[in-house]
Amino acid sequence: MIDDDEVASLLGADGPFARELPNFAPREAQQRMAQAVAQAIAGRETLIAEAGTGTGKTFAYLVPALLSGERVIISTGTKALQDQLYFRDLPKVRSVLGARLKTALLKGRANYLCLYRLDQTVHEGLAFDRVQAAQLATIRAWSARTRRGDRMELAEVPEESPLWPRVTSTPENCLGVECPFFDDCHVVKARREAQEADIVVVNHHLLFADLALKQEGFGEILPGAAAFILDEAHQIPELAGQFFSQSVSARQLTELAQDALAECNGITGAIGLLLEPVEALQDALRRLRLAMDPLPARGAFQLLDDRADVRTSLHDLRELLATLAELLASQAERSRGFANLHERAELFGGRLDRIEESRGDQDVRWYETFPRGFALYATPLDLAVPMRGLRERTQAAWIHTSATLSVAGNFDHFARQLGLDDPRTLSLESPFDYAQQALCYLPSGLPDPNARDYTEQVIGAVLPVLHASNGRAFLLFTSHRALRRAAELLQDQVPWPLFVQGTAPRPRLLEEFRASGHGVLLGAASFWEGVDVVGEALSVVVIDKLPFAAPDDPVLMARLQALEESGISPFMGWQVPSAVIALKQGAGRLIRDVHDRGVLVLCDPRLTTRGYGRLFLSSLPPMPRTRELADVQAFFDDATTATRRSALARDALPP
Repeated sequence: MIDDDEVASLLGADGPFARELPNFAPREAQQRMAQAVAQAIAGRETLIAEAGTGTGKTFAYLVPALLSGERVIISTGTKALQDQLYFRDLPKVRSVLGARLKTALLKGRANYLCLYRLDQTVHEGLAFDRVQAAQLATIRAWSARTRRGDRMELAEVPEESPLWPRVTSTPENCLGVECPFFDDCHVVKARREAQEADIVVVNHHLLFADLALKQEGFGEILPGAAAFILDEAHQIPELAGQFFSQSVSARQLTELAQDALAECNGITGAIGLLLEPVEALQDALRRLRLAMDPLPARGAFQLLDDRADVRTSLHDLRELLATLAELLASQAERSRGFANLHERAELFGGRLDRIEESRGDQDVRWYETFPRGFALYATPLDLAVPMRGLRERTQAAWIHTSATLSVAGNFDHFARQLGLDDPRTLSLESPFDYAQQALCYLPSGLPDPNARDYTEQVIGAVLPVLHASNGRAFLLFTSHRALRRAAELLQDQVPWPLFVQGTAPRPRLLEEFRASGHGVLLGAASFWEGVDVVGEALSVVVIDKLPFAAPDDPVLMARLQALEESGISPFMGWQVPSAVIALKQGAGRLIRDVHDRGVLVLCDPRLTTRGYGRLFLSSLPPMPRTRELADVQAFFDDATTATRRSALARDALPP
């Protein structure tokens, strides 16, 4: 065990990182965070560390984690960040420290090729179209040479290909130790490596899936650890809600039906017994989805209870699922596949009963519909209780870090959601010089955001900014409808290439935006965070409205009502803090490097006309603010002049 002063000095001006890594800049904030993480691990404490962009928080937690002598699990917000951490950052830190530790990368099972399901798909002989047949051949060829079986290795088959669900497993359809391919299973190998590793890199989805499963007594995927470090921790409240929910979906039941028919191959008499009940179940799913058609896309379960046709369809579905479960039980001894299918049918039947019959005030029951399916949920009203219990069971340090966890320096909202009682907190400002690098522009004269022509007015206010910056902009919207309308308005009005969310996969849009040099990218929710465009390609970020959560979220509505009943203002106690954190995420796209310069355009007039607007503005990095378009134009004129000066200086240098 190394003391926290030594941890800080390793990242200092005379430390090995400054000596060995080109472009490494010692930062006091990074050293302070490393000390705090080291103390938290040693004392098994709970820490919330907000570290502004550019702090270098990855090294600040990796150094103490590697030197702690403890088993540490590091969880990231996305698989892309997980891969970056494991393949780029972790090897660098290990090398500099000379740390001889076992490390492991562990993802959810849907990321690993399932050899059994691949074999089944090949032998089913389904008539795939030309594209899918080529993709299946590519996957088969890759399966013979891959060591890890991680889908990330195979960029030739798109992530959204319908083949992936056919050749990967789920917890429900995995055959476990009775699988004929068990000895070569990629999921099993990855888990074994994780069990033996000192540092395990996971993502939030896997972490909470595992912790929630352990709670239900299915055993653990992840090894017990002395510390859990959660990067991009602002995502945790929403994700934890998903994993402490009970849910069942039309997709899960459809897959159950399809797998039941596939298992009949080669088993005498099975198809005659199961074909009719399987088709009846699929028909019941279609009827229920049709009955839900007139309802909003998501809503409280009460809306389903209020419709007689939905109640009848739901009752029929439960009966047919129970019948199928009985028939599968009668075949369970004939194959491991049928035994697994029987367990799945019982599991889904139990969940359906619990969701339908739950009447307690601890859960919010709700539904969601999709173009071809639906899902039913029971979500805990208060996550603090299960989260508190989860942490107590681990007896470990819990370290939460992100650039966006506080509201004007206050961490109460984040801590309350997760039941963090009296945590240590640390707030570290970004080392970037926002006073010189950035400008916040609040256009005047815009109407109330509920005005019918609000998006038209926003685009009118933004166009002169785009001309001043020569494109190079992100336009972030709080709704897809506003995004589509803005795309229509800009289509014929700007000379720069437009990149619109939904027209291509996100990674490709970003790649093409960077390459264009002067593009304008229009995005909604998924572009507000986790997007990194460094340099001149991005010089403007526009946000159309304050990102308050949609009022159609039944879980949010129930939580707000519960807050009101307990005497807390739902608006100031929940909605404003959540929107502040989301706004900080969107604004954080602008300055990603010490050399970046840019303008943040916040269009929502409520920032200056409502009292709570001050909370939003005081939560942003300390950059100058203006209401004058001329200041924006001068900001970009200065940038052009500075670029010309540096180019002239370069030209004047002797060859």
